[in-house]
Amino acid sequence: MSTPPTTSNNSTAKSDPLADVPTDRRPRHIAMIMDGNGRWAQRQGQPRIVGHQNGATTVRKITEEAARLKIDQVTLYCLSSENWKRPADELEFLLQLLSQYLITERDTLMENNIRLKIIGRRDRIPADVQSEMDRTLEMTASNDGTTLCLAINYGARGEIVDAFRKIGNLIERGSLKPEDITEDLISQNLYTAGMSDPDLLVRTAGERRVSNYLLWQISYAEIWVTEKLWPDFSVEDMHDAIRNYSQRTRRFGGLASSQDSNSHAVSKDDRE
Repeated sequence: MSTPPTTSNNSTAKSDPLADVPTDRRPRHIAMIMDGNGRWAQRQGQPRIVGHQNGATTVRKITEEAARLKIDQVTLYCLSSENWKRPADELEFLLQLLSQYLITERDTLMENNIRLKIIGRRDRIPADVQSEMDRTLEMTASNDGTTLCLAINYGARGEIVDAFRKIGNLIERGSLKPEDITEDLISQNLYTAGMSDPDLLVRTAGERRVSNYLLWQISYAEIWVTEKLWPDFSVEDMHDAIRNYSQRTRRFGGLASSQDSNSHAVSKDDRE
């Protein structure tokens, strides 16, 4: 008897590494804390800036894969408001790298129909870097595929302070009463206004803290931590994170339905 031809299911699995994960079980919005660039460089016996350079390469791979998988949004923690405590030469390099990224990756963003968004305070960002930010934002504004959101000079506490200042100004002008303040109103005054909250938070380098990142928005996000340093983080690691997410039952403070309990695995975190 002749050997049967390869099935279409096998072919699909090869073309889609997440063929086993239903699209409705995949996260729509993935936030990432890209940790470990400096440690990666030190382990290679290289200056920290080499780690940042390799980390930028990982950003491209992950961004392209997110677009291929049709993830609605990926938000990356690029530069925190606390990072200004780092040595001046490293900060100067990071800002140069950011400016270079905004220029060199424009073709990648356009080819993949990716729209760029940027959140964070603009103060302390050099004018030439802001100019490149604005140009890339304008170029990609009409793209309707994956949104790539870069958190630059970002801190969640500062974001919440800025939101309350906006709301306070409305109250002071008499256009808003304190009793009119709702969670939706606060969300509408955050940097992320109009964006969905992250479904999945990924952190590299084995750290188990959120580091003042999207504190309001990740209230119900699933968290996935890997020991991999960011320059070593691969698209396969991203697939693992998505697959792990798909096996969790998200209850948002309620109880899982019997259907969900029977049809989907429940993570250890959900059982506790």
